[in-house]
Amino acid sequence: MRRSHARMLSSVSSARRGACLLRLVLLVSLAVPISALAAEEPEGVRIEVESPQTRSVVRNRTDMAPLAGIATAAGLGPSRFDVMLVLDVSGSTKYPSGIDVDGDGEIGETRSALLRALPETVNTDPDDGVLAAEVQAARALLDGLDPARVRVGVVTFAGEIDPATGRRRSPYQVDAYLEHPLTDDYDRIRQALEAIRLRGSSGGTNMEAGIKLAIRELAGLPEAASRPRSDAKKVILILTDGKPSLPFGMGNVEDPEDIEAVVASARLARAGGILVNVYGLGPGAIDYPVAATEVARVSGGIYTPVRRPGDIVKILSGVSFANIEDVVAVNLTLGEMSAPEDILLHPDGSFQGFVPVRPGQNRIRVSALASDGTRGSTEFEIEFRHLDLTDAELEAELERVRRRNREIQIMMERKRQEAFRKRERERALRIEVENDEETEP
Repeated sequence: MRRSHARMLSSVSSARRGACLLRLVLLVSLAVPISALAAEEPEGVRIEVESPQTRSVVRNRTDMAPLAGIATAAGLGPSRFDVMLVLDVSGSTKYPSGIDVDGDGEIGETRSALLRALPETVNTDPDDGVLAAEVQAARALLDGLDPARVRVGVVTFAGEIDPATGRRRSPYQVDAYLEHPLTDDYDRIRQALEAIRLRGSSGGTNMEAGIKLAIRELAGLPEAASRPRSDAKKVILILTDGKPSLPFGMGNVEDPEDIEAVVASARLARAGGILVNVYGLGPGAIDYPVAATEVARVSGGIYTPVRRPGDIVKILSGVSFANIEDVVAVNLTLGEMSAPEDILLHPDGSFQGFVPVRPGQNRIRVSALASDGTRGSTEFEIEFRHLDLTDAELEAELERVRRRNREIQIMMERKRQEAFRKRERERALRIEVENDEETEP
């Protein structure tokens, strides 16, 4: 009965094990002797298993042992992170995101006016707008972070436009705001995000201002409200649905000077050791706009196009600060590995989950794959013993397993986002190739 309960934890994904390419890369190492690995592979990923301790006694109700630790890619250095979320709150973020963000059963849409003299309805459900999706994505990201390792701050950017001239109202105006400095109190960040959502969208898009303000906070420059940690990796995550239209020229046009200003800010970030990842939201994102892609490239970050803005809610929750793509646990004694959804990988490289075991001695190997294709592994031994259960306890354990399976469904959504990203990249590449073919004489 205990064994059947344990198998419920992995039954959801047993048919999918062979389909996970990242895990196949890791499993190749399982057939290679440890000595051969040490001789042929450079150290790629450092893994620290925090629990269970080697040679410890583990007791559980089912044949699964809990596992927790952290994986760090080679050369990454610290396992602590200071992260600034930089959100676009310009007027265009009022438009529909394409999903039911507020969960009211209706998806907001843009509707044309019945009479030409009347304005269109930008969004029939403002709580389903792009800004609402940005805020929801930021909340989902917080749910996967460890405040002991990751501090988070929030910046917003837009830019007031003079309706008479179509340009910035004043050359001295403030186009970016620090909504909250770096903190490990995520409840304060959630409150700041809600205030942003309630305030709504307006103005142009001064991306440069947002990046520079985030740099000020992460670098601890004069007038910064944050106190960055010297041993923490510094990351900026930008969510934007548009191209920079400020600070130069007309407020609704992307001028060459706007692009150069944004790229120059990315150079400042790189000089300060700050990584900038950009998430482009909307159909235009798959065209890989110059400013957004150059910001990511120049700073050493990644540009991710999100064709349907609402999908950022799922995608951002799977972001990796630590450049770790996957973690696998294998019981070498049993010759059995944990199911893909049995281990949850967090953005900072920390992981937790379960590995199959049997009563007695068990030798466990934990392997991790980095974004650059390098990998690492570590091994340890534990002694596993069953806890005796009464009928009531068995029923309680069954309910726990059911809850665990519901959690697995959520984790599967994070896996689906990887496939989504791949499809978006392939689609963008296909469009680019088709465009090249059309321009050929």
